[in-house]
Amino acid sequence: MNQHETINYLEFPARDMAATKTFFNTVFNWQFVDYGPEYIAIDGAGIDGGFYLTDVCSTQATGSVLVVFYSESLDETQKKVEQAGGAIVREKFGFPGGHRFHFSDPNGNEFAVWSDKEL
Repeated sequence: MNQHETINYLEFPARDMAATKTFFNTVFNWQFVDYGPEYIAIDGAGIDGGFYLTDVCSTQATGSVLVVFYSESLDETQKKVEQAGGAIVREKFGFPGGHRFHFSDPNGNEFAVWSDKEL
């Protein structure tokens, strides 16, 4: 449902659409809708969004916003990320309220996963 002045849609860069779809489907069970060879929409991510074809990537070091996923089990999610071809770019660390790790997808985009559950 569209709500006035709320975040409605997120777009991410992607160098490889096929790798993007495989990675996010494997790790997070996302589905996709193809809109030609240069754009795919996300279905099942909890917020609407998509990936657009480009040679750039999104990281905190380049000033990008960090998208953070929630997990009931950091270890299980980290294992899925690594098995699907993602790279851990910041190992698990604690902060007030929980723990998290950062990873990059096959395009080099940085994301994080956090949990309030015990490790």
